[in-house]
Amino acid sequence: MILKYAMKYLKFNQKRKISYGRQYISNEDIQSVKKSLNSDMITQGAYVDLFENKLRNYFKSKYSLVVSNGTAALHLAMLSLNLSSKDTVVTSPLSFLASANCVEYVGAKVDFCDIEKTSYTLDPNKLEDKLKKKNIKAVIVVDYAGHPADWESFYFLKKKYKFVLVNDNCHALGSKLNNDKAYSSKFADIVTQSFHPVKQITTGEGGAIITNNKKIYSKCLLLRNHGIKRNKEKWWSYSMSELGFNYRISDINCALGSSQISRLSKIIKRKREIAQLYNKKIKNDFLQLPVEKQNVHHSYHLYPLLIDFKKLKINKDSFIQEMSKKDINLQVHYKPIHLQNYYKNKYGFKKNDFKIAENFYSKEVSLPIYYDLKTKDQIKVIKTLNSILKKN
Repeated sequence: MILKYAMKYLKFNQKRKISYGRQYISNEDIQSVKKSLNSDMITQGAYVDLFENKLRNYFKSKYSLVVSNGTAALHLAMLSLNLSSKDTVVTSPLSFLASANCVEYVGAKVDFCDIEKTSYTLDPNKLEDKLKKKNIKAVIVVDYAGHPADWESFYFLKKKYKFVLVNDNCHALGSKLNNDKAYSSKFADIVTQSFHPVKQITTGEGGAIITNNKKIYSKCLLLRNHGIKRNKEKWWSYSMSELGFNYRISDINCALGSSQISRLSKIIKRKREIAQLYNKKIKNDFLQLPVEKQNVHHSYHLYPLLIDFKKLKINKDSFIQEMSKKDINLQVHYKPIHLQNYYKNKYGFKKNDFKIAENFYSKEVSLPIYYDLKTKDQIKVIKTLNSILKKN
């Protein structure tokens, strides 16, 4: 009885608030998970293989490896490069912390490069300026919000300056570049994915590594399971050759992911419809809507709206709180990583080091965008937003 009322309470609160993102679980997803629960193995079994096969087919890659989360994927990617304390890895300041933290985990040095003003992805021209001055072992390019970066330029720089190119593709599953959904595995040495509930598809928690490099794949495969190598003939016997981790993912998670990826195109289509309605209905001279470059098919993991709060004389925090009072929970993506205390204290990063990313942060709010966002709820978001901005 208590559980029954608790579920009703949770459902009420889920309906009451319009969040910036959330998962959508279909009946097919539930049936897939149920089947996995009835299988002989519910970890490292057939559903793990199935999901990895589907990811390989999607990315047209030689290898794929599913892991416990997106951060684990980035960590294993860095471990596979055998980085030392003398090596530097560059990434975008506009990302979740894991894009930089993964470098810290392996004892290498983190540096950042500013973003483009339109796509909000790493600026290849600014990166080359940095490459000319210092030796860089790897670059992690983030396809922010679902907009692919300038991959032709990054691939050219990789060949010219001989660094490892990594794509943090956690926002961009379902995006296309030059009409190619597998663009990331074409240009990057390593592609990482996250299947967190607010991503395009979810496994609850989960991540993946995509690569065409056998050495990188083999290293990640080994380290995913404690660094253990098993004896195929003596199945009870194993040896640990390296210090690895428990970054395995269960068949239950992969059963959900395998079901969800089957309708990825449908999910992206719906999110693009939501983005188009925002583009059409949001009107204010002090706003900047997301840009979709001509050769890009944006998957809209996020809908980042830039509001010139300074010119409107509005406090950003107060604006977010006022929207929340109307049962609309916006989010901010992201406070630039170099301004986090850890990175300021360790590396001496400071304000104005990466001005475009910082200016972006001062203006950005993420509007609700998810598969089952009802049109009436989206209209409420638009009307509330326009009303608050009009008052000022």
